[in-house]
Amino acid sequence: MTPFEERIGHRFRDGALLARALTHRSAADPRKRMLDSNERLEFLGDRVLGLLMAEWLAERFPQEREGDLGKRLGLLCAQETIAPIAESLGIAEALTVPPAEGRTGLRARATVLSDALEAVLGAIYLDAGLEPARALVRREWEAALAAPAKPPASAKNRLQEWTLGKGRGLPEYRLVSQAGPAHQPVFVVAVTAAGREAEGMGDSKRAAELAAAENWLAGMEQ
Repeated sequence: MTPFEERIGHRFRDGALLARALTHRSAADPRKRMLDSNERLEFLGDRVLGLLMAEWLAERFPQEREGDLGKRLGLLCAQETIAPIAESLGIAEALTVPPAEGRTGLRARATVLSDALEAVLGAIYLDAGLEPARALVRREWEAALAAPAKPPASAKNRLQEWTLGKGRGLPEYRLVSQAGPAHQPVFVVAVTAAGREAEGMGDSKRAAELAAAENWLAGMEQ
């Protein structure tokens, strides 16, 4: 087994799957329409993670209603949870990117890390089925699953609950700008709620929306 395979606990029968899971789109071949990058495996791995996490949550919290389970699922499958796990597994060092992009810190971006870990899950599923993917998820997500005693809520959910509780309707999110190359974008999103606006920045639209909601809530507390 390679050192990375030892860390994830799975030896690949098809090594090409792992190589593809660890190839960022910036290192993919344009002549192949970048189909040799990890994007398709990330698409699959996102669904594998959602299924395995939903299964686990249903087992772990048999007395919780669907809404509370959904809150837990959303946080456990979110970029902010996945990226630190990916970092601890050494995905940044294993990821293939062009030398120039490596010097810009691309490997350390939360979006890149979380996408690559989901791609690895997709590759494991294709290589050997759900069981080894389940073993990885239950080992690496255990601390995140056990941490909150109550179902957590994201900043977007907390803001929505506040505005609805005050009879002020739903928050409205608006994309202000998008800059940077396709593999290293920067999004700015504004949220308007209860007559007040706040902006947030992130390397994905979702991350920028969460940052905007956090900033709105922080302004209210101040």
